[in-house]
Amino acid sequence: MEYIFNDANFKEEVLNSSVPVFVDFWATWCGPCQMMGPIVAELAEKYEGKNIKIGKCNADENGETAVAYNVMSIPNFTIFKNGEPVDQIVGGVPKEKLEEMIEKYING
Repeated sequence: MEYIFNDANFKEEVLNSSVPVFVDFWATWCGPCQMMGPIVAELAEKYEGKNIKIGKCNADENGETAVAYNVMSIPNFTIFKNGEPVDQIVGGVPKEKLEEMIEKYING
């Protein structure tokens, strides 16, 4: 299941989460974001039920959250743990790079 994060639910769903959270900050006009979208959906399916939440946050529609976490370029993939951003990849990358990032936090 791919979560949808926004300004209204970010604190509850991401910052207060008991498990690490992978957030894909994206926008509809962003070509690389569109290319990465299906990959993020695959990862959400692959890691469902494991020790992580995976979801998306539209940076244009949720400017408060994007600004709070200095999202200057998208796609921006950030992992939050215990309410803090702990890892980040910016730009289109191979699925394996995102899997490596996720794997570091699933068991840690």
